[in-house]
Amino acid sequence: LLSEIDASLSPSLEPVPSTPKMGRLNRWDTPWLNWKFLSGMSIIGLIVLIGVFGRLFWNMDLVYVASSPLNLPPVGFENRRGQQGTWEHPLGTENRGCDMLALMVIGAPNSLYVGAVAASLGISIGVILGFMAGFIGNWVDDLIRLISDTTMTIPSLLVLIIIQALIPQVSLTLMAFLLALFAWPSPTRLIRAQVLSMRESGYVQMARLSGASVFRLMFGEIMPNLLPYLAASFIGSAAGSILAAVGLEGLGLGPQRVPTLGRTIYLALESSALLRNMWWWWGLPTLVLAIIFIGLLLINLGLDEIANPRLRRASG
Repeated sequence: LLSEIDASLSPSLEPVPSTPKMGRLNRWDTPWLNWKFLSGMSIIGLIVLIGVFGRLFWNMDLVYVASSPLNLPPVGFENRRGQQGTWEHPLGTENRGCDMLALMVIGAPNSLYVGAVAASLGISIGVILGFMAGFIGNWVDDLIRLISDTTMTIPSLLVLIIIQALIPQVSLTLMAFLLALFAWPSPTRLIRAQVLSMRESGYVQMARLSGASVFRLMFGEIMPNLLPYLAASFIGSAAGSILAAVGLEGLGLGPQRVPTLGRTIYLALESSALLRNMWWWWGLPTLVLAIIFIGLLLINLGLDEIANPRLRRASG
């Protein structure tokens, strides 16, 4: 009888063969390793690397006026005067004698810099005001919501045009600060809504009962769970700031002495590059801007999947 009982129980004591396999899957099955996020980070990282290391492999003095022959096309093309592109200027030159490759190497990181600084300032202000509105509440919440909602109704581009028209010289940093004036309301509303929902959750209530301070509750318990939302908001603000900067520069209101992608497009339009068939002058910076926006969009979509499990299941 005992032997029969042992025989009946022995199959349940056998190890489950799928346990090691499940362990290996859990090791690599992380939401941060989705193709959208990795592709977007690769695109933006490549542009940053080109801006950093391109200065070591290309002569940046060619960015100055009259440093190169005028109106040369890229390699493999010819202009209206029959001039062929040369490898000394592989992306061609523009009307002032500036090398297009040097302009792209310097201009693309400068445009990213404006977007990153404006988005960083906007997110920082949004974190402070959002946590204040969500935790303190009462009249503080009402005041912050009133200011943010009012700011969102202001035509930001029109205000920025007026402000920059009154400033004689605009630097990249000053332009980023001006763009940050309208980059904080959206993160403030997002963070406030998340704080209002998370402060009533079980783990926050347990931390509150254990005697945790308000600072510990905000930045030790709630902030780590907000990181994917903050990252997605940062990417969205950066893309909006870059687009606004290009719009202002296209009107001739951006930095005058610093090469940027928007400034290059403005000079091409001002010099009738479209009518003169100098497509590389306006086409190359437009292409780089499109690549930047595609990279930022992919990062934002990837962060949405990281923060939302339903999107991960749908994409999987």
